[in-house]
Amino acid sequence: MRIEVPSLLITDDDRDFRETLRDALTPRGFRALVAGDGQEALDIIQRECVHLLLLDMHMPRLTGLETIRRVKQIDVTLPCILMSAAVDDRLAEEARQAQAYWVLSKPVRFHEVTRIVCSALHATYDWPAADACRR
Repeated sequence: MRIEVPSLLITDDDRDFRETLRDALTPRGFRALVAGDGQEALDIIQRECVHLLLLDMHMPRLTGLETIRRVKQIDVTLPCILMSAAVDDRLAEEARQAQAYWVLSKPVRFHEVTRIVCSALHATYDWPAADACRR
């Protein structure tokens, strides 16, 4: 399945971070939605077309891992990229078991986020990442 404009859902309880990431990704041709926690992300996924989920590990109500596990019950193919300031081997293994596409260490580098988002979209949807990923 090919997509024209990928919809990304950025989920983080830090409003400034999620809005900065949204503002950086939108000009690259992505439709960027935002959520303040895992439960809000699940609500958005139920009513919106979302092609990729970027989410923080430590959030109120549901952690990033708990959210990924629930998302995979809704759509097993939806790529999820987990972000955390405390990435270690245990978290990486739990993320792998939860079927996360990737785990990023915070603070994130924008070019790295863009590269991994493009890689996930290409691998999952055969999305031609030329414009967004070359900037």
